[in-house]
Amino acid sequence: MNRTFVVLGGICAFLSVALGAFGAHALKGKLAADMLANFQTGVQYQMMHSLGLIAIGLAASLLPASGHLRRAGWSMFVGIVVFSGSLYVLSITGIKQLGAITPIGGVAFLFGWLSLVLALRAK
Repeated sequence: MNRTFVVLGGICAFLSVALGAFGAHALKGKLAADMLANFQTGVQYQMMHSLGLIAIGLAASLLPASGHLRRAGWSMFVGIVVFSGSLYVLSITGIKQLGAITPIGGVAFLFGWLSLVLALRAK
């Protein structure tokens, strides 16, 4: 479990840097300011939660296997895909209905952080 979350976190962090550079260079001037801001919000949240995934993986290497840690990691990953992913697609396509999906990713982030706290509190 610990390797899985560290690897996923590393991949997501790599993609966050790549997408941030893409947004700053390729999308600047092509997207409206509000859409570019949405894209950058996706990048920021992806990076923060990528680091959270890495932290969860490292915590899993120090603590016994825990359902809370497993839930924390998968919730963070789902949050990255749903929250950040919906913002990327919304920004590029302009499909406003995708904004309704974004909060689901936000809830996944919250659940991930809560699960991490519960895992650390239980040990």
